[in-house]
Amino acid sequence: MLKDKVTSLLNKALEEHPSLFLIDFTVGGDNTIRVVLDGDNGVNLQDCMDVSRAIEHNLDREEEDFALEVTSAGATSPLQLPRQYKKNIGRKIKVRTGEVELEGNLTQATEDSITLEWKAREPKPVGKGKVTVQKKQEIAFSDIHEAKVILKF
Repeated sequence: MLKDKVTSLLNKALEEHPSLFLIDFTVGGDNTIRVVLDGDNGVNLQDCMDVSRAIEHNLDREEEDFALEVTSAGATSPLQLPRQYKKNIGRKIKVRTGEVELEGNLTQATEDSITLEWKAREPKPVGKGKVTVQKKQEIAFSDIHEAKVILKF
């Protein structure tokens, strides 16, 4: 019953903040409510507070005791939803498929796949030495085991 009520309150809060979207939502056996958000323009502290208040202020602790945690997806968290890939177009990401790990610039994201582009050094077709070539690969979401944004410092 608690999970249904929280789900309803969470959906209402997300409707009021259309740039935010849900990454993960759990209600533990000890009534620990955990909400992980992301946003098209990132998530700030005020966003987390707004969603937290929308849930907490509409639940009665006298009825059921609970703990509530509303967080943003961390900068090093794996990308999970197509919407997260779309907001990271133009950034460098690392993608791990079954046996291959690729690093490149995310140039396109659709509902079904992403496109990575990168430069690679390959042997010349004739003669000695190497030449730099531009590589491009489309990867289906179903083939991605893990993808993370590479942070630059």
